[in-house]
Amino acid sequence: MSRFPRPYLIGMVHLDALPGSAGHFLPLSEILEHACRDAAVLRDAGFHAILVENFGDAPFVADRLHPATIASFTLCARGILDAAGLPVGINALRNDAESAIGIAYSVGAEFVRVNVHTGVAATDQGMIEGKAAQTLTLRRTLNSSVQIFADVHVKHATPISQPDLGQAARETAYRGGADALIVSGPATGMPTRLDDVVAVKKAVPDRPVFVGSGATTDTVRALLDVADGVIVGTSLKEQGDISSQIDLDRARAFVRAGVVVSAGD
Repeated sequence: MSRFPRPYLIGMVHLDALPGSAGHFLPLSEILEHACRDAAVLRDAGFHAILVENFGDAPFVADRLHPATIASFTLCARGILDAAGLPVGINALRNDAESAIGIAYSVGAEFVRVNVHTGVAATDQGMIEGKAAQTLTLRRTLNSSVQIFADVHVKHATPISQPDLGQAARETAYRGGADALIVSGPATGMPTRLDDVVAVKKAVPDRPVFVGSGATTDTVRALLDVADGVIVGTSLKEQGDISSQIDLDRARAFVRAGVVVSAGD
């Protein structure tokens, strides 16, 4: 946990649809410009780290990204690192953990987010199976120190293999080898239940636990009384619109609300 001191505030950079995805239409140079602008805003607002994901690529593929998408993602991630100078994480949606590890290793990112690391989930991409063994083997092969942040009962999904949240958390951490856990609401931007955060923290007290959706300036203080950090995107956007860019005033207000927690610890 020393690499991610509490409370750790992670802001999202949602990439526009990348080459190789169904919705791609912007030139890559414009996609990169939008991403670097949002990254710089997060830096200026006082966030500790940035999580980059190919959010614009919906409808997502269940596992392996298109080669052009991986290449474009890598370029954007490197640009964001250069633009913001903050630790960066990679989430290759929907569940391409191996590509995420490869991108992170290539650009010098600190961590990856894996939506389904262990077990089986029913999703809008169909059934997704966790591939913890392959992901950890690749990390070992690369001799990489990239950290694995894994969702427990990930959003936009129904858990099939282990419906009990606490047991799923234990399996993700101790059988799957995740370095940190993420707890979210049912969908992007929807609130995470505080009781769920408490349950995961109780089940796995020796791993950092992050809130993965729905945190706002009004709720972040209560969430960080339990969680070690938050990952936030929607509430930072202009008028709270997920398709807009990040608003500096909103981002600063969120950081102020979150940092109050550390002052009181």
